Amino acid sequence: MDVKVESFEFNHTKVKAPYVRLAAVEEGPKGDLVAKYDLRFITPNKGAISTGGIHTLEHLLAGLLREELDGVIDVSPMGCRTGFYLIKFGRTPLSEIKKALENALEKVLKAEEVPAANEVQCGNFKDHSLVDAKNAAKMVLEEGISLFEFTD
Repeated sequence: MDVKVESFEFNHTKVKAPYVRLAAVEEGPKGDLVAKYDLRFITPNKGAISTGGIHTLEHLLAGLLREELDGVIDVSPMGCRTGFYLIKFGRTPLSEIKKALENALEKVLKAEEVPAANEVQCGNFKDHSLVDAKNAAKMVLEEGISLFEFTD
């Protein structure tokens, strides 16, 4: 495969989570900027969020980050289950992304149910864990989110 994939080019041994990182910015044919942010909860290869926990966080963060930030296109869990990608229109300072994530995670801690966790709205509605989602949110908030400026 000759196509470069940013996450495969990224040296996962040089980071310690939790952090937020600008992973890429692309310009569309009409000049629109689309930014991809790495919202890392767990240091790569040092653990993972349970599938139920990350699925629940995906459902919660999909709405909560849209409440915090304009132009959100998508919030997607990483296959390695160590965090999420946030895709949005325009480039936003990392400090604002960090604050939005902190605010969203505070709301996760107060959540009493998982949005759209039903057969009609979710493709795997039985695989959720609000307990695991809250534990991951609590861990990230307690450890503190750093701003990761990749220089290598």
